[in-house]
Amino acid sequence: MVSSVFDLFKIGVGPSSSHTMGPMTAAHAFVEMLDQKALLATTARVQADLYGSLALTGKGHATDRAVLLGLSGRQPHSLDPDEADMIVAGVRATGRLMLGGRHEIAFDEPADMRFLQRERLPHHSNGMRFTALDAADETLDSKVYYSVGGGAVIDEGTVARNAPPEGAWDIPYNYHSADELLAIAEREGLTIAEIARANERAGLSDEEIGRRLEAICEAMSACIDRGIAIDGILPGGLKVKRRAPALYRLLLERAERTLQDPLTVLDWVNLWALAVNEENAAGGRVVTAPTNGAAGIVPAILRYYQRFTPRASDEGVQVFLLTAAAIGSLFKENASISGAEVGCQGEVGVACSMAAAGLTAALGGTPGQIENAAEIGMEHNLGLTCDPVGGLVQVPCIERNAVGAIKAIEASRLALVGNGDHRVSLDQVIETMRKTGLDMNERYKETSLGGLAVNVVAC
Repeated sequence: MVSSVFDLFKIGVGPSSSHTMGPMTAAHAFVEMLDQKALLATTARVQADLYGSLALTGKGHATDRAVLLGLSGRQPHSLDPDEADMIVAGVRATGRLMLGGRHEIAFDEPADMRFLQRERLPHHSNGMRFTALDAADETLDSKVYYSVGGGAVIDEGTVARNAPPEGAWDIPYNYHSADELLAIAEREGLTIAEIARANERAGLSDEEIGRRLEAICEAMSACIDRGIAIDGILPGGLKVKRRAPALYRLLLERAERTLQDPLTVLDWVNLWALAVNEENAAGGRVVTAPTNGAAGIVPAILRYYQRFTPRASDEGVQVFLLTAAAIGSLFKENASISGAEVGCQGEVGVACSMAAAGLTAALGGTPGQIENAAEIGMEHNLGLTCDPVGGLVQVPCIERNAVGAIKAIEASRLALVGNGDHRVSLDQVIETMRKTGLDMNERYKETSLGGLAVNVVAC
């Protein structure tokens, strides 16, 4: 299914789209379901069971906080991080939780939130079960949810019915592969961005599409600026120091060297990617692109387009985002954007591919050159594992975004000097990525049980 631009780019909070935003959304949905069934007033206790990757790296990814906030009626897109700290602190200090923001219950976190690290639900590693109980400790209702990447959540009923996911829509240009997308572009005489915009018109006016794209761009830019401005140590115990502010000061001090060293441009791209992912690691406001763990790549390349390419324009920014989302949709449908499912190739690899495609489109590339850029961006991230040290979205995740951003520029430049003809297709790379993810050992898929996570001392 073709994903909307606004499903791939969602404003939320860090540090993880699948482990923070997803569980928060699921917990909120469960409470709303209780309210709709008139069960909220008789609920005396809620139990949250977390499985698989959510259990193994959940505390490092702030899944525990996310569940408390979701049960308290908060959602990622509207969450105030300062208010969130107060809510979580209040629940932990009092052992009381305001369910849905309107019904108070007891909440004993060690007993009522269980991290079942040795258990896995059948359909995805990011599984969770919420259970509501009455005063006699009898079950009122229970439901299983899966956080499938990029903040998206499906419930067990959707899986069992093999129903189309939430957000299914009737669009003029439906495609399931890059080949089909290119065929539509050639047949209709449209760019990839124009195809994406025409699909969005199925539910939104041009004015609303433009407003939402502008909001995404502004949120990405604000995240960069906040990440540049705040010094300090990132939370979580690894004592990772924010590097973006110091790098920013250094670049300003050495501004005159830019004329002598053209690669200084890459230092700025590194800065912007680091700034976003340090802000994400601190639990700040970010945009999934397509996930939080890879949230720095698209904003860094978008700002590179705005600051360092000739004839950059507001229209070019929209072309960038629409094209990047069209490419991201292919990965989401035919493989995965979940590190817990296919490793970091599904996060940083997909973000690199999306950014390369978006930049190529904004610079006037043909559909064939855009597809080539996207293919190069992923081809050289195949097999990238997800092995976060200490279960935190910090090492190697933050630096990996900077490297992924530079790869995206290189992919775009290689594509733009060609004519769009190339030996390996994007569809072949996506299928290879899917199969590589299936073959990848579970230790390397956001469990912190292998790789750097066990070979680097976390304290």
